[in-house]
Amino acid sequence: MQYPVACLAVLMMAVSLGAAEKKLPLERTSNELIDLSATVMVDRDQIQQELGADPGADIVAVRATVRAVSDKPIQLSLDDFYLFSSKDGQRSEPYEPAQIAGSGTLVVTRGGKGTEVRRGPSFGGVVGIGGGGVGNSGSSPNTDAKVESKRDDQASPLLAALEAKVLPEKEVKDSVSGLLYFQIVGKVKPKDLELHYKGPAGRLALRFRP
Repeated sequence: MQYPVACLAVLMMAVSLGAAEKKLPLERTSNELIDLSATVMVDRDQIQQELGADPGADIVAVRATVRAVSDKPIQLSLDDFYLFSSKDGQRSEPYEPAQIAGSGTLVVTRGGKGTEVRRGPSFGGVVGIGGGGVGNSGSSPNTDAKVESKRDDQASPLLAALEAKVLPEKEVKDSVSGLLYFQIVGKVKPKDLELHYKGPAGRLALRFRP
């Protein structure tokens, strides 16, 4: 009576081991349209040395190279990528440089009175808000709000560095390289991360060296 159960246990173990061995390609993958290779930087000091400026905590930088392998050009966009952490399930889409180091002010005025929202440097897509909140400011609910955007005239050195090294969004006919900036909260190791591509050339994924 126990023999079939033992066989079933052995079969389940074999299936489990087979699934564990089925890993993503290491730092390079391709299909009939593109070849994708990448390395990752998770150490803050290493990223600062690469950029010449500190991008802040929880930023992971991926150096990606995309090469078209057919006669068909590939339109490349930051939205084609995301970074996945197998450690805790975090999934992060790339930030544009201004989302990390941009600055500016968003002023909302209701009925000529002082409801004001100031938008300072944004990090991780979360915008810092100070001053009055948007909501009940004592003015009439039917009064239209006037919104004005203001930007600082002088770009930060960090923003300039991020923009200079970011993976360009363009039509790729041969090969293009650059950095992708992600936010992964907490301590993470390269072996925990997977880079996924989901663009016009299909779907690809790779992992990184430990």
